Amino acid sequence: MSTQNQDSQETADQATEELEQDQQDTQQEDAQLESPEKNADSLESQLEDAQKKASDNWEQFLRAKAEMDNLRRRNTKDIENAHKYGIEKFVTELLPVLDGMAMGLATDDASAESLREGMELTMNMMGKMMEKLGIEEVDPLNEKFDPEKHQAMTMQPNADVEPNTVIAVMQKGYVLNDRLIRPAMVMVSKAVE
Repeated sequence: MSTQNQDSQETADQATEELEQDQQDTQQEDAQLESPEKNADSLESQLEDAQKKASDNWEQFLRAKAEMDNLRRRNTKDIENAHKYGIEKFVTELLPVLDGMAMGLATDDASAESLREGMELTMNMMGKMMEKLGIEEVDPLNEKFDPEKHQAMTMQPNADVEPNTVIAVMQKGYVLNDRLIRPAMVMVSKAVE
């Protein structure tokens, strides 16, 4: 019987707690109903705060959108200018070479020796220009054949050098900032049979 009494007591305690909680809730509801003006003022201030936040967020959104549009336009213009004027540095470096060639051609009484000297000077200017622009010459004579940088035109038996060695260069290759522009056209040795 004592277990039943305990269960009955716990059930009664729970019922009492629930009743007290319901009374508190009712009192709070009554307090809110008693002052509708306070609730209305509170709701209006909350509404004003929410509208202000919404307005601020909308302005931030519009600013961010305008900034993105401006950035997109600037990038498009920069890309167009890069396409139009991308070779400006090359042209600036090439003009002195062209001027030197024009001056050499303007001479009427040029001998073969002076023409050769003028061509050598022009070649030196051209070499310096290419160096400034990051263009390197690929001249693989007596080097091991590298299919990444060389294009084999023919193979020739040669007992004097190891097989797959470049024994002649028909046309030099060029690399721009470690990127192959044109492979060197070469003759490669092979073993004598």
